[in-house]
Amino acid sequence: MIVDDHPSFRAMARLALEADGLVVVGTAADGASAVTEVLRLVPDIVLLDVGLPDMTGFEVAATLREAGSPAAIVLASSRDQSDFGTLVADSGARGLIEKSLLSGEAVRALVTATDPRDILARP
Repeated sequence: MIVDDHPSFRAMARLALEADGLVVVGTAADGASAVTEVLRLVPDIVLLDVGLPDMTGFEVAATLREAGSPAAIVLASSRDQSDFGTLVADSGARGLIEKSLLSGEAVRALVTATDPRDILARP
């Protein structure tokens, strides 16, 4: 599932992920819709934008964890992971991918990493 407030990024991310063999089961444009749709669709992976109009991706991740969602959360941002200090690790997400580096391979690397802090989402 892809969660991002920009329709053009959602479309580009869908194309990139599907080209790499991932199946996109849904999209959402804000945090509240993301929580509803993730709980309804139960995706394996959620690509979650850090900056949403109604809440941060960190807040969405925490809400999903509290609701018992088993989805692997991969945060996405145009900013570098180092800009967020410990927020990425503290969120329970598998890691963060810079939007310009998004690929199915990068998502898989984070999701399958034994310790996601050991993986940098860079080619």
